[in-house]
Amino acid sequence: MRLQFFKYQGTGNDFVMIDNRDKRVSKNDTKLINRLCDRKFGIGADGLILLEHPDVEGDDFKMVYFNADGNESSMCGNGGRCLVAFAKMLGIIESEASFTAIDGPHKASVDKDDIVNLQMQNVSDIYQSGNIAFLDTGSPHHIVFTENVKDLDVKEEGAAIRYSTDYKEKGTNVNFVEKTEADDTFIVRTYERGVEDETLACGTGVTAVAIAAHNSNRTKASEVKLQVPGGNLSVSFKAEGNNYSDVWLKGPAKLVFKGEIEC
Repeated sequence: MRLQFFKYQGTGNDFVMIDNRDKRVSKNDTKLINRLCDRKFGIGADGLILLEHPDVEGDDFKMVYFNADGNESSMCGNGGRCLVAFAKMLGIIESEASFTAIDGPHKASVDKDDIVNLQMQNVSDIYQSGNIAFLDTGSPHHIVFTENVKDLDVKEEGAAIRYSTDYKEKGTNVNFVEKTEADDTFIVRTYERGVEDETLACGTGVTAVAIAAHNSNRTKASEVKLQVPGGNLSVSFKAEGNNYSDVWLKGPAKLVFKGEIEC
């Protein structure tokens, strides 16, 4: 079988996109998905996303996301933003979208400069202790507020937390965060489970960081800027105590290339 694919990236977080409305790719074909994401034997990506017909009335499409290891995973914010750009390229949407992912419904908009604004889930359950935070923004995130983030061995230190007894077999994503001298701006580096390495960006991760930073009074801004190795993102929200609603992740989403691969 020859399979048409599209490669997208959002601040360096890269994804294989497949229009799966014809159901050519089975979500149970873990080996195929893993091979497509392999950077030496396949296309290469942090994850793979299937665009499918919607299950929910009024939606434009459905998002099915897989980590690079081939397993279906929790929500991916940058992947969702890239999927919206993909849907626009396919002519499914024009500038606004409604879709459902594994964590529930999402709305989004895309402008002429390929900037995609994605509505994330509301958050109210936030754990804070000193320089550590934990919350779920569609995917679980352990956050460490620290210094000299650029000098950290994110793969080694992130893996130690991800596989620690605190998180057991389920694991977690891990974000290392440093506040910059600029107001309301944070540097973020992320270790992603499923990829089992540092990625250049993580959408649910920066969303978690922005909310945790606000919740711990590290910023009072309702729109937080995040610098990741792959570029710049922003997160805005409405806060009332520990309740965060109207949460939006904003940043670029770009088509890298398209092609066919023998499966």
